[in-house]
Amino acid sequence: SRDDVHRLAFLRRARNLGFSIDDCRQLMALYQDRDRASHDVREIASAHVRAIEEKVRELQSMRATLQELIHACHGDDRPDCPILDDMAGAA
Repeated sequence: SRDDVHRLAFLRRARNLGFSIDDCRQLMALYQDRDRASHDVREIASAHVRAIEEKVRELQSMRATLQELIHACHGDDRPDCPILDDMAGAA
């Protein structure tokens, strides 16, 4: 039905924004509840932004570490490798 298509489009958009399935359920329930409080929706979205920001910090830290390891690696025919040493905890 047209309503089903609309709900699926809503869920696709929410998933494309990275919301978890549980968040999507909550958002859908709030969307369908005309007596909802917008602050409930805002809190779910704000919590998701905080999680994204934390993930970005983690990814930036991983990138910085890998860039340092790549810079430390000679990339030649020698067997010693600071990248592998770091992964093995030998660094």
